[in-house]
Amino acid sequence: MPAKDELARRRYEKVVDQRESLMRAALKPQYEGYYGQLILSGNDLAEMGELKDVRQAAREAGRRLGWKTTTHLTSGRLFVRDDREPPQEIRRLASDVAAEAMGRARRAAHQGD
Repeated sequence: MPAKDELARRRYEKVVDQRESLMRAALKPQYEGYYGQLILSGNDLAEMGELKDVRQAAREAGRRLGWKTTTHLTSGRLFVRDDREPPQEIRRLASDVAAEAMGRARRAAHQGD
């Protein structure tokens, strides 16, 4: 393998490792690896290089984590998420957590009235 190809491969692996680390850090332990997501701002993307390369690295990092990875660019942000269908107990837990957060937000809004 030519040295240039080897250098490119190493750089790519480093980028994938970095994405995987960010994605892993964003996981909530109670969801057992499901509901993973990462949001990269326009500034983050500018530092990371070509968009197609960032997306490819994010998908590879997601595969390493067992995700069904999708990426979506909107309003200058890249959204990377796990589209797997979680087990029923994880969906129920996430629903309960969301309901609690909404209840707290409603109570806070009513206290401000």
